[in-house]
Amino acid sequence: MASKAATPSSPSFILTSGASGRITALFSVQALKSLLMLINAFFLILLAPFRGRRRMVVVAARGSSSSSSGDQKSKDDRLLQETSSWVHRTKLRVPATIVPWKSAAGGGRVTAVVDPEVGGRRAIAIKRVLQDDDTNTVREFSLFVTARSDNLFTQSWTPVSAKIRGLVVLMHGLNEHSGRYNDFAKELNANGFKVYGMDWIGHGGSDGLHGYVHSLDYAVDDLKSFLDKILTENPGFPCFCFGHSTGAAIVLKAMMDPKVEARVSGVALTSPAVGIQPSHPLVVILAPVMSFLLPTFQLNSSNKKGMPVSRDPDALVAKYSDPLVYTGSVRVRTGYEILRTTAYLQQNLKRLRVPFLVLHGAADTVTDPDASQKLYEEASSADKTIKLLEGFLHDLLIEPEREEIMKDIIDWFNCRV
Repeated sequence: MASKAATPSSPSFILTSGASGRITALFSVQALKSLLMLINAFFLILLAPFRGRRRMVVVAARGSSSSSSGDQKSKDDRLLQETSSWVHRTKLRVPATIVPWKSAAGGGRVTAVVDPEVGGRRAIAIKRVLQDDDTNTVREFSLFVTARSDNLFTQSWTPVSAKIRGLVVLMHGLNEHSGRYNDFAKELNANGFKVYGMDWIGHGGSDGLHGYVHSLDYAVDDLKSFLDKILTENPGFPCFCFGHSTGAAIVLKAMMDPKVEARVSGVALTSPAVGIQPSHPLVVILAPVMSFLLPTFQLNSSNKKGMPVSRDPDALVAKYSDPLVYTGSVRVRTGYEILRTTAYLQQNLKRLRVPFLVLHGAADTVTDPDASQKLYEEASSADKTIKLLEGFLHDLLIEPEREEIMKDIIDWFNCRV
């Protein structure tokens, strides 16, 4: 693997390589035309209420009015009962508190007040944890309740035989979920790290419309709260964070809070979303407007099919056939939030003081490797390393050289325990 490295003791930097490439295309010229049409349609919809309200007229039939009225009432009652029954069938009720960790051995039933779509995703996430029979790892799950009363699916991996030397908190990338890092978590277990993962809002087994993030600041705040919970449960252990792509951007923004940075020993980032260039300057004007008017709308042109994120065909099939991975077009608000967050990071890189390792594929077409180089150069951290991997794509942990990538990250953690 051809690469060059940069550390504080060496002015050179390592050239080393990184859920979907749909973000930059979200605001393409074609998409902008669609947005203009949507704006026009939106204002037409706004005018609709002023057309006047329809009057409801009740006509009584002579002679058989009593019978007809009784039949209609009976039909209405049946419809009401059927509707009520359906509503109750599609809701799962549980306490609105932090649910204790559950595993296959511990048993128990964890549910939350969710809609059917979220409930389906959560059931899959829970089933995968309970069916994991790896004898070297204890895998558990829990629901973490945020300050907004959202239920987030979280899980942990605890080594059975290896002595725990530290903690690692995983933040997945856009459109995926924490369970995709199962192999990486078990490698960390083998090296003495207890691992935690959190599905951020709108992802995996967590609450929210699939693939929709109203504000990435929600995810930043949730990470801070989750870190506080983990550190309270595991006093005395050094804690590290790992983030991929947009998850790395969330980690970076959280680390700019001095109180959080003081409690974290270091962060490892793959393909961080520090720079995503809009395809047209008009985006800067239209994006915030459209994210306000039609936040959950999906633009077909934002889905750039065939955008490569790995050179391993089997890994790509596994990723995009996973029902917990969102494969639809990026929602307008989600795309805007990513652009807003990356702009914030670019303006505040000097505030970063936590030790960090960045791995980024030089051939990444989803997030900008040059932005990672800028992060390395401008961050105030005394302990920092960057590797730009020649020929590597976006999803480094599903690239053919994934074992080597994992080793680089784990070795970096090991040196700081």
